[in-house]
Amino acid sequence: MINHLGCQFLRFFALLVLILCVLVSSVFYVLDRPLDYFEIQDTDQYIFEVAKGSNLNQISGHLAEQDLIVYPKLLRAWALVSNQQNIKVGEYQVVVGDSALTILDKLSRGLVISRSITFPEGWSFKQWINHLASFEQFAYLKDQSSADILQQSGIDLAHPEGWFYPDTYNFTKQDKLADILGQAHARMQLELKNAWQQRKQELPYQSSYEALIMASIIEKETGRADERRAIAGVFVRRLEKGMRLQTDPTVIYGLGDDYDGDLRKKDLLQLTPYNTYRINGLPPTPIAMPGSAAIKAALNPLQGSSYYFVARGDGSHQFSDTIAEHVKAVRYYQIEKRASDYQSAPQ
Repeated sequence: MINHLGCQFLRFFALLVLILCVLVSSVFYVLDRPLDYFEIQDTDQYIFEVAKGSNLNQISGHLAEQDLIVYPKLLRAWALVSNQQNIKVGEYQVVVGDSALTILDKLSRGLVISRSITFPEGWSFKQWINHLASFEQFAYLKDQSSADILQQSGIDLAHPEGWFYPDTYNFTKQDKLADILGQAHARMQLELKNAWQQRKQELPYQSSYEALIMASIIEKETGRADERRAIAGVFVRRLEKGMRLQTDPTVIYGLGDDYDGDLRKKDLLQLTPYNTYRINGLPPTPIAMPGSAAIKAALNPLQGSSYYFVARGDGSHQFSDTIAEHVKAVRYYQIEKRASDYQSAPQ
């Protein structure tokens, strides 16, 4: 009798297990099917944002309203069983091939959309902000002053130029301006500190900030890796001898919005804090954001005897030891050999 009842119980239990397995498999099949949304809509992605305080009921309801998922209650039940109810705030992307289950996986793991922004070497702070403002979440920066931007970022600087490291930075919809600028500022501080500790001795800099100023000038003068230390050598020797730097990029920076792309003789005669044809020594601040190579060049200049250089027109420069040699080189490269595709630095 007991054995008979035991056999019946085992058969009943096995049937329940079988039904449960079929049920689970059916639910999994339904939820794991690729979405029909992209077969109907003329698009290959759908982007939605999970705001702070949102729960899975609201999110699944929204996705159902947009015809992305068909069985929101099933999805919520699966989330409960699989312990995936902890939804992360952020912006999410649904793409071709996704299913209700892959969407749930993205939500529970916080696989939010990550964007990237690249700041090339030699850009100014103004160019950085304009580039940031081209992204919707930072569009408000168009109406902000540099002082306001620094204050919002929690960065205490009298002048922002030169203090942010050019690189590619990733950010999400939830990231603030401080997340990007703060990271770039910390990176520049570290790069400058490390380079300063490894500098060549007896350089004509009173501080690492002066080296940063020099690095920014080198960055604007040449994009050629093989010339940076040579350019640095010329400028360092000029400083040591008490000669003016006489470098066009500082003049252009000092002109600001008045620069129209053509540097004239009157511009070289105009007295500004950045006109190194008129002032002695370095300008008061950097003129751009230098990269690591320019910083290292400023602190480890190439030894030599040249005091002058002129652009050859192909992105490289001709170096000269004397003013007579320099005048001859200027006449040859800037007048006699000047071509229509002349360029003072590599593209």
